[in-house]
Amino acid sequence: MEIVPIAHIHSDFPTKFGIPRQSGLAPSLRSTIEFVEPFGSMEAVRGLSEFSHLWLIWSFSENVEKGWTPTVRPPRLGGNQRMGVFATRSTFRPNALGLSSVKLECVEMDAHGRPLLHVLGADLMDGTPIYDIKPYLTTTDCHPDAIDGFVATHQHEKAEVIIPEAIIRQIPNELLPALQEVLAQDPRPAYHNDPERIYGFEFGHWEVKFKVDGRMLTVVEASAIG
Repeated sequence: MEIVPIAHIHSDFPTKFGIPRQSGLAPSLRSTIEFVEPFGSMEAVRGLSEFSHLWLIWSFSENVEKGWTPTVRPPRLGGNQRMGVFATRSTFRPNALGLSSVKLECVEMDAHGRPLLHVLGADLMDGTPIYDIKPYLTTTDCHPDAIDGFVATHQHEKAEVIIPEAIIRQIPNELLPALQEVLAQDPRPAYHNDPERIYGFEFGHWEVKFKVDGRMLTVVEASAIG
């Protein structure tokens, strides 16, 4: 079976570094889904706006050529313990497919009469191809008694984010809530612990640099790109 993208997502992440490790961890993150032909029809999304959340099936497009392995090192376990690939959400999968649950903010029509989906909380890089979109159903998709396996015993502790006032004044107000949520997830690899090392990533046409000491993450610089 051959599958083709039905849409692409536009997000504030031009590169992988900084993207939340799961959808919903940064609920203020705004993204837009733009359909490609012949799927860009308002008829194809009729009734979708009645749902609050969606499932996105998409491609780890940056990892397709890297193949897969039976076991991987989940970041949540510090990158030094192996688990079976099907017991994780690793990007190195046989078919390089991702699954994300996002909040649907609204459906609108663009100037060409094609649908645009505005979503919140996506964990996708800008330009990621999307292969399918399905409504999230509380009657079947929500399992309050579900068990989280090894994830339950390795809960991720959020970082305390400090952004100096001088930097806050530089960054557009509409980006600040999502940026703070992204930084609170501590984008560094789990095995990094150098408090003097400065990390940087692009976010919404800004380059943001930070360092981490313990659970305290401090933004040291933010500069507009372009």
